Amino acid sequence: MDKKIILSAAQPTGNLTIGNYFGAIKNWVDLQDDFDSIFCVADLHAITVRQEPAELRKNTLSTLALYLACGLDPEKCLLFVQSHVEAHTALSWVLSCQTMFGELSRMTQFKDKSRKNAQNINAGLFTYPVLMASDILLYQADLVPVGKDQKQHVELARDIAERFNRNFSDTFKVPEPYIPKQGAKIMSLSEPEKKMSKSDENPQSSVYLLESRDETIKKFRRAVTDSDNCVKYSADKPGISNLITIYSCATGKTTREIEREFDSRGYGEFKSAVGEAVCDRLSGVRARYQELIGEKDYLMQILKSGAEQARYRAMKTLRKVYRKVGFLSPEA
Repeated sequence: MDKKIILSAAQPTGNLTIGNYFGAIKNWVDLQDDFDSIFCVADLHAITVRQEPAELRKNTLSTLALYLACGLDPEKCLLFVQSHVEAHTALSWVLSCQTMFGELSRMTQFKDKSRKNAQNINAGLFTYPVLMASDILLYQADLVPVGKDQKQHVELARDIAERFNRNFSDTFKVPEPYIPKQGAKIMSLSEPEKKMSKSDENPQSSVYLLESRDETIKKFRRAVTDSDNCVKYSADKPGISNLITIYSCATGKTTREIEREFDSRGYGEFKSAVGEAVCDRLSGVRARYQELIGEKDYLMQILKSGAEQARYRAMKTLRKVYRKVGFLSPEA
């Protein structure tokens, strides 16, 4: 029986955070044995915000090295850079002509990013959910691991796939979002009501995968909590609840086990314990990254092989789409 296809990606902008790790990449590693797994570095999505070209190239290779350091295995999953497979942008144009303006105008991330980038509200920022749909549908993905904030984009991909299938006959699988029960959304340390982001202007808000152990522990000690001093998971205690989630992700302990472990021990001790647990969990990732980032030829070989495999799979879908919408084949 063929394995189900699972696909996800991360943008190579800024430094990846523990939110990216616990909320996404760690889950990808756990899934790669059981699924036909496809993971890419989404550099096309990155340029909706202005990038320094040399920095973008550097970050693209760094993101691949982090994927590998976290445990993704090129023998078990397909790894490639989005812009290396031209079919992504080709399909995106076709699907743009199947997507309604109103659907895109309702995308909450467009509204959020427009507020943050008021001087650069470009067309790509508006239409990138269609490119995301193309990423998914090109490979006939069954499941898409996403955080809760990205679920709306998977729902749009489903709508686009169903509309295309109605208009032109069955062409695409209709994907399902895959949202892990634990660590699906790691929140900011300084503003626990909002998601931790690698692009946050306040460096104290996010814990980065590649920062030092001392800096990581300091950030957790400064994390915003409340005056209750009781380690208990509760909707009205967003700061401490976020730390409990992070500690659970780092140690594998349940919320109840954590509450019992720190009963009457106070926030100071708990914050330090969270920082230590995260650093212990990341020590192997950080060490492996330092080895990999110096092996550029090895990293580029993985990307070359991955692009060849991805192009082969993507073109099978794109040729089918082109035929169904009426484009004349050059072999005709």
